[in-house]
Amino acid sequence: MIFTTKELFIRASLGNYAIGAFNVSTPEAIRGILKAAEELNSPVIIETSEGEMDYMGSKVVADIVKGLATDMSIPVALHLDHGQSLDSVKRAIGAGYTSVHIDASALEYEENVALTKKVVEYAHDRGVTVEGELGHIGGISEVHTETAKLEASTYTDPEMAKLFVEETGIDILASSVGNIHGIYEHEPELDFERLGKIGKIGIPLSLHGGSGISAENIKKAISLGVTKVNVNTELRIAFTEALRTQLTENPDLDTPYKYLPATIDAVKKVVKDKIKIFGSENKA
Repeated sequence: MIFTTKELFIRASLGNYAIGAFNVSTPEAIRGILKAAEELNSPVIIETSEGEMDYMGSKVVADIVKGLATDMSIPVALHLDHGQSLDSVKRAIGAGYTSVHIDASALEYEENVALTKKVVEYAHDRGVTVEGELGHIGGISEVHTETAKLEASTYTDPEMAKLFVEETGIDILASSVGNIHGIYEHEPELDFERLGKIGKIGIPLSLHGGSGISAENIKKAISLGVTKVNVNTELRIAFTEALRTQLTENPDLDTPYKYLPATIDAVKKVVKDKIKIFGSENKA
């Protein structure tokens, strides 16, 4: 069943758990995520960045997700991750996405508010949930050999966040509290005191960079108001390693439907582990 993320966040807030938002760039990843969620009876969010959406095609992504989720009893939402413009948001919504993230965090505050308000107006008129971002979340969704470099100046100010939520009308807030995209040599140190203050605003919170954060710290973040955790890098690693192993061990295998199922299983395993950490098992 296809849902908006707003419906899922309300349930998660009441149940003190978070919903996994998993990035995809192949149909196999979509299948692995949905299989994991179905087996654990968990709500789930499938999401694509602009790059992933452009690669697969927004309509293709939406049609695959809806086609696979139609006969499932679990709630499934389709989300645009880090949309950079109103145009990209419109493309996603037009294709059938039920939720969008407008990331104007690199802009000056007033410009961020102005663009986010335009997205909120457009999306809400069409029954679509909006995630906004204040405080820039950096990094790239890949494995890094160095320690994450974070600037405190990019962290979210709780008072500004409250004003941002009021001025824009967003449904969920992505904030910067020491989290960063990707996996680094040392785990980023989250500013839980800051996160706790932001959580008191009363709006659902999104935690980006879930691949590089320990289970213990994710659970603590959930207790402070996080209802959505983004995961990308770990899925990419699992998919690629499974594919590489299949082709290395079976050099004569040239039939995709014979070697790609291993990638589905690899993605499914990661997602099942995350669902258990997030506490959304049997919350469908």
